[in-house]
This record gives sequence, C-alpha cells and structure tokens, in this order.
Amino acid sequence: MPSIMQSLYNSVSGMFTFSQTLNTISNNISNMNTPGFRGSESFLENVMGDDGTKVAGTGENLSEGQIEQTNTSTDVAINGEGLFILKDSQGNTYYTRSGQFEFNSDGVLVDSVNSYQVQGYDASGNYGSINISALKTLPAQATSSVNITGNIAPGDPSEKVSNITVYDAQGTSHVLTLTLTNNTSKTAGDWLASVTDSTGATIGTGDVRFSTAFTPVAGFNTFTINPSLGGASQAITFNFGTPGGQSGATDIQGSPASLAAQVADGHGVIGITSYAFDQNGVVQLTYADSEVKAGPQLALASFEDERSLQAIQGNLYTPPSDQTAQIGRANTGILGGIEGSSLEMSNVDLTQELAEMIVIQRGYQASSRVMTVSGDMLQQLYDSTRGS
Repeated sequence: MPSIMQSLYNSVSGMFTFSQTLNTISNNISNMNTPGFRGSESFLENVMGDDGTKVAGTGENLSEGQIEQTNTSTDVAINGEGLFILKDSQGNTYYTRSGQFEFNSDGVLVDSVNSYQVQGYDASGNYGSINISALKTLPAQATSSVNITGNIAPGDPSEKVSNITVYDAQGTSHVLTLTLTNNTSKTAGDWLASVTDSTGATIGTGDVRFSTAFTPVAGFNTFTINPSLGGASQAITFNFGTPGGQSGATDIQGSPASLAAQVADGHGVIGITSYAFDQNGVVQLTYADSEVKAGPQLALASFEDERSLQAIQGNLYTPPSDQTAQIGRANTGILGGIEGSSLEMSNVDLTQELAEMIVIQRGYQASSRVMTVSGDMLQQLYDSTRGS
C-alpha cells in the first residue's frame, strides 16, 4: 500500500515537473524572434528518499545569437562579450544584448522599445547618455582661401573667372568675379588682378606674375583682399600655385585659356545626412558636404557571473546586489567589437527546443500512465478489501 501511494505521488511530481519544463521551452520559442534574447533550460533533480522529482532551477544560455544585418544605421550588435547599458527616466540601469537603437527628437540615443537612454562616452571621455544634439549641424565657416588653376593665354588682353562662391562668418554666400588684366607690356609676365562682387563693385586688387618657365613667381603667386562681408572684414587669399610648380596657374604661350577657381574652405550651416557606428562603437556623423566627424562612443558592461543577471523583460537584465558592472569601451579588455547596421538575434535553437518538447511530452505521458496504473491498483485493493 505505501509503495503504491508513493508511486502515485512520484508520477504527479513528474507531471508537474514536465509541465514546468514545458513552460520554459514555450517561453524560449515565443521569444525566438526577440533580438538579444537568451534562452533558458530547466534543471531537474531527484527528491531525497525517492520522493519523485522537482525543478532545481533554470539556467540561461549565454551563447551568442546570430548577427543579422539590417537597414537601420543605428542598429548595433556586439560581436563578443559585453552588454549595452540603458537608463530609464528614474535613473534605473538595465543591461541588454539588443541594439535596437534610434536617436530621438532631442538627439539622444534611446532603445526603440522602451525609449531608455543608451549610455556611452562623449568626446571628452565623460560617461553618460549619448547625445548628438550639439553635432546635428556644422557651424558656418568663413572662406579664407581660393585656389586658381588652369592656363592664362599670354596674348589675351584679359582673363575672367566668374561665379566664385565664398562664405562669410554667418554662412551667407557671396558670388565674386576675378578679372586679370594683361600688364606684360610694362612688366614681363605681369597681370593686374581685380575682384568684384555681385554688384560689380571692386572689393580688392592684386598683382600676379609668371616667370619665363610659365609658372608663378615667388612673392607674386598670391594676393589677399579684405572685403567687408556680412558686416565684418574678411581676409581672402587668392593662390595661383607654388612658385616654379605647375599644379596651380600657368601662362603657357600657345595654350588656350582655362582658368578656374576652387574655393578651398568655407561653408554655410551644414546638417547631418547620415550616421553609423564603427567597430569601436563610435558614431560617425556624415554631413551634407561629405565631411565626417566622430561623435560619442557606446559603453559596454561585463559581469563576473552573467548567469546571475535577472531577466525583467524579454531582453533586459538587472544584476543582483552582489554583482558590479565593469564598464568600458568596445574592443578593449574582454569586451567585444561593434557591428553597425546589425542586430543580434535570439540564441534559441528551434530544432533543439522542438526535440526537447517531444521528450517532455513522452515523459508527461509516461508519468500520466504511471498515475493511472497506480490508481487502478489502489482501486483493486479497496475492492478486494470490501469483498472480504
């Protein structure tokens, strides 16, 4: 009688344990498409005294999920060790392997699910939220240099270069015209330069000379004007090339005129056209003029025992009180590198989960059968007792 009752209890514990294990598997499968999710597995143990079985606990699978490319430039994945660091509006810290990030309207990098702020380092090395609001535009820059290239026809009375667009300190554009007047009848290789604005008013003059080798002469290869642009005096140097060199302007006899102007610097206010994260987690900002600037850098965290992290949502974790995060930069120490425009998918192996589910189903059926047989034997025992 006691052994029959014990077999009944054992079968019930088996059924209960298998149902708990199935719950773990069902959670894994339901999160198989959750970026950064780590699957779990249940550990079973025998109850002392042959009193059945129970779930001793669950363990998290810390293997990396497959990294897949996306079309979102702010998506990032960690190739190796580490977790991203997030903070909510109350200052609570969370850790995740999911890099589904985006810049909000304030220029702060947040995770696209909860809008928690992603932590990192600014250009000065200060730790905190990643914010590019101050980098959304490049400030205006005044033009200081214009390079003149091409050939001057020595026999022509004058040469003209139009539509030279320069910028003042406020970013306002101004269109200038350079006119060279042949002065070789008085001084060999000499050309008198005049710069006019869009109204035709002269705003600067200069003197340019070429040697018998058809290249600019030292001391006469540049001239500087100081016009008032945007309400302030601005120095602009016109550079005809290195003396003795042919990389700038020349005055080769018999060659057609081909003067051109290349504005070396200066621009208006320029906005960002795109951004992307490099392998070190530094956001690279590309502006409308194709200029690229480095922005803040992602911070990563590591723990001595990652298995102790407590999952609070599908892909967010918090550490127990006895675990302290070691915070650093990608590709330093044990921390892995960053892959931009990519996401780490769940590490759940669907084939393995389905195979384990079949085993659990058979175990549950067997435990159920044991319970049925034990019940039948008890019934027979009671029946025989009444008959006597």
